[in-house]
This record gives sequence, C-alpha cells and structure tokens, in this order.
Amino acid sequence: MLGRARFASIRRPCVPDVQTMVTIINARAAEGLILPRSQNYVYQNLRDFCVAEENGKLVGCGSLHVLWGDLGEIRGLATTEEAPVGLEGQLVQALLAEGRRLGLPHVFAFMSRPQVLLEQGFVLADRDSLPRIAWRECIDCVKFPNCDEVPVWIDL
Repeated sequence: MLGRARFASIRRPCVPDVQTMVTIINARAAEGLILPRSQNYVYQNLRDFCVAEENGKLVGCGSLHVLWGDLGEIRGLATTEEAPVGLEGQLVQALLAEGRRLGLPHVFAFMSRPQVLLEQGFVLADRDSLPRIAWRECIDCVKFPNCDEVPVWIDL
C-alpha cells in the first residue's frame, strides 16, 4: 500500500498505553520534530490524548489541551515509522472533532514542520497575535528563547 492512505483506529488511551505513547512522542522529539514529554506529563494529561492503533499496535498519538474557555492547543502529535500514510492528519481531525464537541472556538499549535496542520485547514499565525496564555509553557521549554517552531491556528 505504499503511497496510499490506510486508516488506523483512533481511540481514547488507557493507562497501559502510556509507556508506548511516551516512546512514540520522545522518538519524534529526539529528531527535533516535537517537544519531549515525560511519563508523568502523559499520565497527568492522559484524558487530553487520543491514540491510533493498527493491527493491535499503537502507531501514533496526539493531544488537545484546553488552555481557556476559547482556546485549545494540539500537543504531542507523533506517529511511528510504521504508521499509515496520512495518520497524522487523521489524528488532527479526531482532535479537532473533540475541540468542536467541547465548544472550543479556536485551536493552535507550535510545530517545527506545520505542513500536516496546514493541510487540515490551519493557517500560519503571527507569534504576537497569540493570546498570552499560549506562551505559558514556553518559559520552561528546552527551545526557549530560540524557538524554531511555527505557530498555526484554526477557527472551529
């Protein structure tokens, strides 16, 4: 099926999924594509996540973290090398559906390679246009103050 999209099953994660999720996220973080996440972070934010499973194996994950009544952030979007083509987009759509269900009017993300989000309807955002709450974790980030991530935004 090279070059063709296959669709994994998207579901809510369970506690036994956490170690695999951390491994998937931190493998991408080691490549400099996303920020690393600790096991503690994933446990504490488990309800923010969705996971992708194919043939009984976790192949991706991502989270939608609610920052305020009008704003959510996509975090920890990562897939394995074996993941089906198009899986990141499938995860983003699941997270946006959750944002709509929750009544969030806006979702943003910081991405080093924003193309997957741009393909899902996000637009590039000016850093200075983001609400201050979007910068809450930046001060503790390993990339601060020399961030190479691009902010993107979507209105739901």
